[in-house]
Amino acid sequence: MIRLTVGLIKVYYRPLALAALCLLVTTCFSCTYAVLVTDPIAEKMLLFQRNNGGWPQYKGDPTDYTKDLDTAFLLQLHMDKSRLDATIDDNSTTYEIQYLLSKVKLTGNRKYLASAESGIQYLLQSQNAAGGWPQKYPDTSGYHHHITYNDEAMIAVMWIMKGLAENTPPYDLADNKLKAAAEKSMARGIDCVLKTQYRQHDTLTVWCAQHDAFTLAPASARTFEPASLSGKESVGIILFLESLQQPSPAITRAIEAGIAWFKKVGLHDIGLQTIEDKNAPRGRDLLVIEKPGNTLWARFYDLDTNQPIFMGRNGLARSKLSEIEIERRTGYAYLGNWPKAILKGK
Repeated sequence: MIRLTVGLIKVYYRPLALAALCLLVTTCFSCTYAVLVTDPIAEKMLLFQRNNGGWPQYKGDPTDYTKDLDTAFLLQLHMDKSRLDATIDDNSTTYEIQYLLSKVKLTGNRKYLASAESGIQYLLQSQNAAGGWPQKYPDTSGYHHHITYNDEAMIAVMWIMKGLAENTPPYDLADNKLKAAAEKSMARGIDCVLKTQYRQHDTLTVWCAQHDAFTLAPASARTFEPASLSGKESVGIILFLESLQQPSPAITRAIEAGIAWFKKVGLHDIGLQTIEDKNAPRGRDLLVIEKPGNTLWARFYDLDTNQPIFMGRNGLARSKLSEIEIERRTGYAYLGNWPKAILKGK
């Protein structure tokens, strides 16, 4: 018999009973510790995740997980769980999967792994017959059904599939069945990328920001986003293709053709300058200025002539940035130096 004193109370235990009590207390402390090891951002991601595994955007913007959530919004999130508005736009869903997986080893919280795996299942399910990914799924209304390279949406998915297929951290934590499925999914995605590369007559060029899910032809999206050759999104595609080990001859040709096109269509000796304009919607204007030695690329190029296109909300194609409304000039990236990432040393 062993005597323990708890406060002013003396308690007697038999040795076996004491051992059982110690095990119970240790287990309780372990359980409590596991529950307490959480990440505030990850916890909010669990709340936003839809029942189909994907994540939405609210008001068309990426979710800010640093913001406090009031009771009314928490109730709204619960009611929205079954909504079919999940998307890969602006890194939605892909960002959450990556973040949650990165926190699994740090916290030991298996909820984060389960949530990330559900997100991966969503991505696998949303891949279309052509091997591409729509901007939204299962809501494929309007332009949402197009194969979407815009803002690196599909390529962000492809990077996840590549990580899973190659078993690189943190994707090594995922279930092996998901990794096998991701390997097949990546192969289908690469095939889609090669088939959507646009040809001017017999010459391979680059890609459009959107392609039709059935015909694979370049497609338009919003009124200021025409069917055109993309000087921005094509960069992310080439960077992904360059990352592949032992690329096929078709992949090598795609990369070389894309780089050759970018070298040909650069807009030399110009730059951008922001000036104050108190009467403008954002209090500023954006000007194209002379800048010797500097090169920019347009976001949109004509499919046949390779001429830059600047299109405002009225859907009319213009040849100069100054010819579209100031709200779009300062609210959208029509010119940039994106291709420098693939042209260094070439």
